[in-house]
Amino acid sequence: MANLTEMQNKLLEMLVFFHEFCIVHNIQYFVVGGTTLGAVRHNGFIPWDDDIDVGLPRDDYEKLIQLFPKKDSKYVMESVYSSNVNFCYSFSKIYDTTTTLIENTTKSLRRGIYIDIFPLDGVGNTKEEVAKTFSPINRKKNLLTLRSVKVSTNRKWYKNVLLWTMQHLPSFICGEKKLCLDINELCKKKKYDDCKIVGNLVGAWGKKEIMPKKLFGRPTLHTFESIEVYIQEDYDGYLSHLYGDWRKLPPEEKRVSHHDYYLDLNNSYLN
Repeated sequence: MANLTEMQNKLLEMLVFFHEFCIVHNIQYFVVGGTTLGAVRHNGFIPWDDDIDVGLPRDDYEKLIQLFPKKDSKYVMESVYSSNVNFCYSFSKIYDTTTTLIENTTKSLRRGIYIDIFPLDGVGNTKEEVAKTFSPINRKKNLLTLRSVKVSTNRKWYKNVLLWTMQHLPSFICGEKKLCLDINELCKKKKYDDCKIVGNLVGAWGKKEIMPKKLFGRPTLHTFESIEVYIQEDYDGYLSHLYGDWRKLPPEEKRVSHHDYYLDLNNSYLN
């Protein structure tokens, strides 16, 4: 096992808990995105990475939300269904309550370090059906992004004007919580099991995360640091679809985390 950062060690502990919870409750999952890439290319974390992403077919995703401990646990889960209005994501997160992490967004959400939990949904069986399904989801996602990205001096002035305008619209017109709920309902329209084409429709890679279901296949165990986790059966096809030549390391200057946050691994955000 490579020398891990303190944050990576804590994330690995979370992943152990998550994996064992899914086994006990017969919940199917895959690690996705950069976590799959790390598992296959590095047998663990991408060395400069500091997050974990997992995806669950919709029925398993909803089951996880229903069964996950609601209180008196080191780890807590928030989802689009959470009553907390400042949780403005169209996917779910599991937080470590012994830590503090504040993301640098317009809302500055104060929580702990986390695992991102994404639903995997059906999209259709033809290109036309996929386009028709994803188009309204993507429009809502773009609106949600405009509501959360900070105005920056590094951005063209007219883009900042658009951001400022969107962020000052009243919540009842274009609120983050409503957008998240709308996105979630749109994603649920087609069943994972009924479609040949599926995807993480709320992921950061957009259309690239839509792909033939056969690439996911059956969850297959693979080494991740000191443990084993479930990855895609056709991981080569999955990673090639998402990243192209995934075996090639990025240039040295790009081997950095792309997350922006305040971090305290020794104190709880609940205090």
